Amino acid sequence: MRVEKSIDIAVAPEKIWPYLTDPAKIPLWFDTFRKCQYAGEQRSGVGTRYYVEEKVPGPLRKIYFEAAVWDENAVLNLRMTSGENVSSYEIHWKLAAHGTGTTFHFVENIGMPFGILGRLLGVLGQRTAEKMVETMLRRLKTLCEAP
Repeated sequence: MRVEKSIDIAVAPEKIWPYLTDPAKIPLWFDTFRKCQYAGEQRSGVGTRYYVEEKVPGPLRKIYFEAAVWDENAVLNLRMTSGENVSSYEIHWKLAAHGTGTTFHFVENIGMPFGILGRLLGVLGQRTAEKMVETMLRRLKTLCEAP
């Protein structure tokens, strides 16, 4: 299942970046992440690892991510290194500065387990996932634009 959305946020990328990388701030907007913490000593850059417990319709997902791309204030790509209840999970976030702020581009690719049944569940859940992401992006915008 793939979800791809963008939103304009009226602040510089530097103000958004902590909400993409700080485990204490990520769940403030990415609310399906019920728990998010570092999974190692590294705190920035390629190789930074996170442990996440994600609650969406269905069973709790326990996932380990690793930063595959980390371009400060511009691009963060996280890929699942191990996890439960999904076969793969990649998150791609891009910040593009412009005259009035920043466009945040969000892409999430989730491989569903259970073969054909999983793919069917993914198709059925696509619209719900898109609405959840739209809500999360609006929440991120509100957090970042707050004085």
